[in-house]
Amino acid sequence: MSDQLNNGSAVLTASNVTKQVSSPEGTLTILSDVSFAIDKGDSVAIVGASGAGKSTLLALLAGLDLPTSGEIGLDGQTLTNLDEDGRAAVRAASVGFVFQSFHLVPSLNALENVMLPLELASKSDPRRTAMQILEQVGLGERWSHYPAQLSGGEKQRVAIARSFATEPAVLFADEPTGNLDSNTGDHIIDLMFTLNRNSSTTLVLVTHDKSLAARCDRVISLDAGLLVSDEENRA
Repeated sequence: MSDQLNNGSAVLTASNVTKQVSSPEGTLTILSDVSFAIDKGDSVAIVGASGAGKSTLLALLAGLDLPTSGEIGLDGQTLTNLDEDGRAAVRAASVGFVFQSFHLVPSLNALENVMLPLELASKSDPRRTAMQILEQVGLGERWSHYPAQLSGGEKQRVAIARSFATEPAVLFADEPTGNLDSNTGDHIIDLMFTLNRNSSTTLVLVTHDKSLAARCDRVISLDAGLLVSDEENRA
């Protein structure tokens, strides 16, 4: 791994990452020799056209899949050296997720959904912590409502509260406003960036939304599996 990718402030690294899959037409290369390092607390957008490899890259960075070659580092662990159980343990300790389809447990109310990862991580007083973060996202009075009783924007706020509750090293968000109207989506993004600023969590977003990407500290652009640009938005 290069000195750049091995720097002490990096919480997430990709080093010469390639992902190939077999198909009836032969071997397809989804990602090719992708390398970068992301520092703690940064907000980073991964952008590109459909089929560029964005969601595949996110899955590799989160340890949900393994690259064909190359290394992924997450919060001090080299994911590519771990088996499935080892990667799952790193995700439980260091990763949060927000998806466009919310992925709430329908049989649990808002408070119980946020408490779930805290309980799985054996955190002390998960109910108090969950209530505090629900209040931060404006749902303190909706804690007893089940997903079916919540609007799309409220569901995504519960999902965001759940993802930040364990104070993960990295929060991955895959098109987090994809199922929301533009006004609700803007409020959700404001909330995510506020929580990102107020915590040490690194935010990695996959998005088609140029205005959302522009709000991130940095934009990584993919095209046909290649990293074509890596630009900072900082003033």
